[in-house]
Amino acid sequence: MNAPDNHAPATQADGVVDWLTNGTRDERFIDNIFTQMCIRLQQAGIPVKRATLHILINHPQWLGARMMWSNGMREAEIALVDYDVRERSEYIGSAANEIHDGATEVRERLEQDPSLGRKHALYDEMRANGLTDYVAWPLHHTLGKRHLVTFATDRPGGFDEGHIAGLRKLLPVLALVSEIRVKNRLARTLLETYVGSHAGELILAGATRRGTGTTVRAAIMICDLRDFTKISDNWPRDDVIDLLNDYFDAMSEPIARHGGEILKFIGDGLLAIFPLHEPNACANLLRAVAEARQAMAALNERNNATSRAPLNYGIGVHVGDVMYGNIGSSSRLDFTVIGPAVNMASRLEALTKQLGRNVLLSRAFAELVEREFELEHVGKHEVRGFSDPIELFAFQG
Repeated sequence: MNAPDNHAPATQADGVVDWLTNGTRDERFIDNIFTQMCIRLQQAGIPVKRATLHILINHPQWLGARMMWSNGMREAEIALVDYDVRERSEYIGSAANEIHDGATEVRERLEQDPSLGRKHALYDEMRANGLTDYVAWPLHHTLGKRHLVTFATDRPGGFDEGHIAGLRKLLPVLALVSEIRVKNRLARTLLETYVGSHAGELILAGATRRGTGTTVRAAIMICDLRDFTKISDNWPRDDVIDLLNDYFDAMSEPIARHGGEILKFIGDGLLAIFPLHEPNACANLLRAVAEARQAMAALNERNNATSRAPLNYGIGVHVGDVMYGNIGSSSRLDFTVIGPAVNMASRLEALTKQLGRNVLLSRAFAELVEREFELEHVGKHEVRGFSDPIELFAFQG
């Protein structure tokens, strides 16, 4: 990345460059910085009426994010962009397409005859909104990462040479400022993706020392897919991956929606907790299970239409104290929960197949929800690893 040229000629944007360099240290979010930058450009005499910042992000669902500011806005609009966008007309032939293909600048003078200019719906839309000039540049982050920033004006005649010089002078500093914020956001996103939002916050706050942790009282849910070994041995690899993703979507989305935290996926199983500092945690867990049951029924209907066998699952639920923290080797840690309560939930999940129930609850958990939910008493049963028989309940949802 090129460092700012301290000997470059003065421009109208110099005050904005100085603010970006020295005045944004306490601002966490790049969209807020981008909005303030555009307003300050106007105040400096550069007639920006519309600007966008396009950032590629490492997210399992989204390719990137677009921040758009237009005249009078106090906050930028943020839109997430999915991975299929590059196959659609909104991208093909756009400035983003040209920059992605290696262009170092895209300039479209919107006052000229449209038949002489680039053909894309965005340019027609900007003309219809009275804009006269548009410019887009790559924004260079480290290690060859290229993002995109654009500016447009409604000034008759478009941007003049001084305006363009000022905007160009912003680019290296905007790249540095945005990269810091984007990297922070990416770190948070990756942690949320792989360890969950609560664990991610703890890790970002410095909870990275092996053996450290806290005791948390929580409802524990362990779910496992039935007959997965048979499926994985007989189905094509890509079909197995699609099946697992569909199954985890059906189970995971209700858990997240009702305040649970998925700590890990283990092959075809998952471990989630609902901390009891939330008064309705246990009820929320069963609401999540009921919604997951409906989602699995819908998934099985879709699978039936393609002649796939229905998927079955087992869920074990218990409540108790767990140790929540860092466990592992000196160089590779896992942020998870351990303790007898987790073991009990795992044993109950294993019993679901033997007892012919999809969801088994311990007496300790059932006592916390029996007034709100209809439960089926299934008696006392031996549980491997525990000396006394455990009283169990089934939940149909």
